[in-house]
Formats: sequence, C-alpha cells, structure tokens
Amino acid sequence: MYRVVIVEDDPMVSLLDRTFTEKDPRFRVIQTFQDGRAALEWLAQNPADLVVLDVYMPLFTGVELLHALRERAIPVDAIMVTAANDAATVDQLLKMGVVDYLVKPFTYERFQQALDTFCRHREAVMGEEVTQGELDKLFAPPESGEHSAPKGLQESTLRLIRSCLRAAPPQGLPSEALSKQTNLSVVTVRRYANYLVERGEAFSTINYDTGGRPCRLYRAKE
Repeated sequence: MYRVVIVEDDPMVSLLDRTFTEKDPRFRVIQTFQDGRAALEWLAQNPADLVVLDVYMPLFTGVELLHALRERAIPVDAIMVTAANDAATVDQLLKMGVVDYLVKPFTYERFQQALDTFCRHREAVMGEEVTQGELDKLFAPPESGEHSAPKGLQESTLRLIRSCLRAAPPQGLPSEALSKQTNLSVVTVRRYANYLVERGEAFSTINYDTGGRPCRLYRAKE
C-alpha cells in the first residue's frame, strides 16, 4: 500500500484530497499538513511514497517544498493539486518531475487518473530494468476508448472496481468483500466486475471450499 502525505492549507480541499485518495485501496494517507515547512521536516525523517501538494501556501510554497525535497534527494513523488495554472509555475514544476498536475476545481475521475499514473510509474521501475513496452505505457497516449466506460456504467465506479481488483490477494475477492470496500451494492459490484472480466482485464473463478454455496472470486490480470 502506497503511503501518501497531503500538503494543503485549505482544510476543505485537504479533506477532499484525503477522501478521494482513500477511496483507492492501493493508497493510505499517513499525514496531512497545512504548512510546507512542517511537511519538509516530517518527510526528512519519515518515509512516504507520494505527496499531494498545493502551490499557494503561506510561509513556504509548494514550489519551495518540492525544490527542497529534490535538493535533499528525499525519494518521494508528487502530484500537484492547485489553483496555480500560470505557464511559468506549471513549467517549473514539470521540470521538477511531478507525476501529474491537477488544476482546481477537479473531479474524482481526474484525481483517480493521477493516482493511476503514479502507480504505472512505480510499477514500471520495480525491477532492475525497464522494457520499451513498459516505457511506452508511461509515455505513449492511451488508445482512444481504452479506459472509457460503456453506456450504463460510470467511469468513476469502473476505476474504483479496477483499483480494488488490482489490490486483491492472489486468490481474488468475492463480490461481498468488494461491496464492503467500495460501499456499493453487491449487484452493482458484480455488474462492473463481470464487465472487466468480459474485457479481459480481470479473472473470475469459482470457490467451492466455502462450506456452503460456492462463490465467485474476482482479481485483476497481471
């Protein structure tokens, strides 16, 4: 599970960042800060994988914080969530290697895309070498319609089910467990999970060792 730190001086936006992040079972928010200096001191002493970072903060801006993190070689990635959309700031932060850049106000779907981008980057560099195919997944634009939901299915819900299946144990998860993780009905979970199976993005198997009725288990393809 990826460890996330949120640095945002607006309490409402900070809560929204946290809520959106923790909807994805791959992530856990371990700290939140309203001050960039306090965040820097904490990150210098504690490991984290991702910082969700605002630009406009008093005393120590997000740009200054990210520059300090890079200068100290603190190994943490950053997703910018900010109202700063002037070209100079965007260019400066992109050159510092941010994973993604979201301009407020933003949607859950766009936030989830940023988390997916972070995961693709991390998964690509887990081994000793990175293949051209893995690099293409990072830098080449997705094919048209690759991630779009069909009529009757919500893209945000589809992304949520995808995330749960990716985080599922090797044996998979039953729809009841997915329902608890997502706060969706079992019927809804099955509809989305079965759609992902039909697309070839997930597997489903039948577990007969339940002591009662067999149940279907779902997991994402590798």
